[in-house]
Amino acid sequence: MASSLQKIERGESVLLRVTHSNLKTFNPDIRFSYQLTMEAVKEKVWKKCGTSVDSMILELYDEDGSKVADPNDNSLPLGFFSPLDGYRLHVIDLDPASVTSGGWLEDTSLVEKYEISEEAYNKRGDTFRKYREKLTSQVPSTVEAKTPDTYMEDICANIKVGSRCEVEPGAKRGVVKFVGRAEPLGPGFWVGVQYDEPLGKHDGMVKGVRYFQCPPSHGGMIRPDKVKVGDYPERDPFEEDEI
Repeated sequence: MASSLQKIERGESVLLRVTHSNLKTFNPDIRFSYQLTMEAVKEKVWKKCGTSVDSMILELYDEDGSKVADPNDNSLPLGFFSPLDGYRLHVIDLDPASVTSGGWLEDTSLVEKYEISEEAYNKRGDTFRKYREKLTSQVPSTVEAKTPDTYMEDICANIKVGSRCEVEPGAKRGVVKFVGRAEPLGPGFWVGVQYDEPLGKHDGMVKGVRYFQCPPSHGGMIRPDKVKVGDYPERDPFEEDEI
């Protein structure tokens, strides 16, 4: 007894794998203090698996699967049985009416499920289906919201490649270099502009597709309604307003 108590003093706790006679998937690793009495150990296990202390028989196995003890004297501390990390504490449930019996804690197919008829479900006003229908009714359908391929084609009728132009916002001036569709940018028509100054984002290549050629940072792809063609000469950068 003295040697066993010395073992208790040398260690504080031990990590045991706990298995159960009725629960096939129950095998948690639980840390126990060596100082706990076996009754306290059983109470801790009861909170994990549901088997009552009075209906519980414990068996201790080493890492090789050999049984080393029947630690069922509730007055003795766990350390008396000298368990080591990795040992297995097996729970045997003696209660035929235990909550762990029958397998329903693990097999959900054994649990009775609530079912409702389609008619009754449709009469309820707080269902996810009603919420989804309400949400859908507030958002335009993808068919209605889709931009047609001819979007702004009519505006492009007066925009010709080579025309001088001014682009809003910012009244940026330049030359029209492209008019047509640009699928990577979106459906509808686009206008490619070479700005007089480096106010653009590219050199005429957008998303791997070349629409026109211009110096770096001079190119822009704009919707037709932002482009005005006409007599827009290149600005003199040294021109000053009259005083």
